Amino acid sequence: MARKISKKLRAREVQSRLSTKYPGSAKELCELDFDNPFQLLSATILSAQCTDKVVNTTTPALFSKYPTPFDLASADQGELEEIIHSTGFYRNKAKNLIAMARALVELGGEVPTEMEELVKLGGVGRKTANVVRSVAFGLPGLPVDTHVKRITTLLGLTSKTDPVAIEAELNSLIPPNDRGAFSLQVILHGRSTCVARRPRCSECILSDICPSATIATSR
Repeated sequence: MARKISKKLRAREVQSRLSTKYPGSAKELCELDFDNPFQLLSATILSAQCTDKVVNTTTPALFSKYPTPFDLASADQGELEEIIHSTGFYRNKAKNLIAMARALVELGGEVPTEMEELVKLGGVGRKTANVVRSVAFGLPGLPVDTHVKRITTLLGLTSKTDPVAIEAELNSLIPPNDRGAFSLQVILHGRSTCVARRPRCSECILSDICPSATIATSR
């Protein structure tokens, strides 16, 4: 049975334990390979419904052929689709990459840091923008993916269902400078221990403070 503690205290304890198990900054914890914000932005767009491992096998050819937003903005969509084919949904992703690059060209080729500007780029929603802000720039940003949504709900840190609402609630619990790392730590925990189909509660470092642990163990 999980210990009854306030949501704020539980969030702090979750963050502390995950930081011990998965130490590092958001940049250090990110499993996408990149050398600059433009590359990370491109890789994150490709990572939608695709594993980081597959993206990392695709981006070397992508970055070699289109090293700058100016190169990608003038890309032939068919050729681009061939390069990113393995990441899935390649037609939409190619369109988004080109639209993103053309928008960056209008900004002088620099990736913006502000959320309001990032979400105006092709294929960039709040999740992608938060990845870029936290990983590439070291700014506050808490990406909410399926792992974060599922696990923070199990932990009783949120009861929201909309990713934007979840982000806002988690932002009230996690210090700004820790948000990017926290999101990635939750994701790593979801991949290694709190797996969707069969959570390994007996092995989980959070089981004594997780309201869902006994439920999950009885499955």
